[in-house]
Amino acid sequence: MPSQSHDEIREANVRYHDVAASEYDAKWGISYGPDGRAQVLGKMRRALGMQQHFGRALEIGAGTGYFTLNLLRAGVVDEAVATDISAGMLGELERSARRLGLRVETARCEAAELPFDDDSFDLVFGHAILHHLPDLDAAFAEFRRVLRPGGRIAFCGEPSRHGDRIAGVPKRAALTVAPVWRRLVGARERPLPSTEGEERDHWLEHVVDVHAFTPGELRGFAQRAGFEHVRVSGEELVAGLFGWMNRTLESTAEPADLPLNWIRYAYFGYLGLKQVDTRVLEGRLPAAVFYNLLVSGHAP
Repeated sequence: MPSQSHDEIREANVRYHDVAASEYDAKWGISYGPDGRAQVLGKMRRALGMQQHFGRALEIGAGTGYFTLNLLRAGVVDEAVATDISAGMLGELERSARRLGLRVETARCEAAELPFDDDSFDLVFGHAILHHLPDLDAAFAEFRRVLRPGGRIAFCGEPSRHGDRIAGVPKRAALTVAPVWRRLVGARERPLPSTEGEERDHWLEHVVDVHAFTPGELRGFAQRAGFEHVRVSGEELVAGLFGWMNRTLESTAEPADLPLNWIRYAYFGYLGLKQVDTRVLEGRLPAAVFYNLLVSGHAP
């Protein structure tokens, strides 16, 4: 559990996500076209066990809108409400929604204090958000409160405790070989960010991740809140190892220097290995060894 106080965690999350908002989509390769929709739908299908349609949906920690906007474009949800504690992130989401011609209601609030009536939503969901929340029992209680009977929760992209340790291997290896790799691809070394002003807040990326989970822990939060038919599964093993190796290498180089052939190799290599994970490994290995965990459940 986190050693920082609730207020310290909240402040770090706001500062980091506000300063990261303008470059967030580019940094993580977020897309609102066919590729982005396919990735989001695939994650939701794995979390829920099947693809469904929902009337009114609430995203927790929506960030720049990767999940909400893609689910709206795909017609999986009719109405969407997006929450976040970062005004910067919600501003980027609103600009993307206008550009795409989508209508989204936004609210700046904490997951443990949702400003919505009981029984307001058919789906409460999120992507890579639970590990930022200081009080998960209170948050899951709120998810349960605002869901209508029979409603669903679906949270994807949560770090697995064992998977996170495994991912440390390619990260350390990448830092070791980074100088040789930069010479091979012809990229200049990226200077370390300043420790002053906004550049300092970028360093908070390593502070805002306050949890990594075992499948049993995630299941317990949902069950204690009263959810039924709780299901926890894992995704990304070899694709995650490949991706973290490449992302760590890229983080040491000037982005403009990355050659197109490298970008293609990293992108298509990740997609190919993700198919290995999905079709071969996810059904055969325990969820705990994967890098990401997904949790879903029903409101009775």
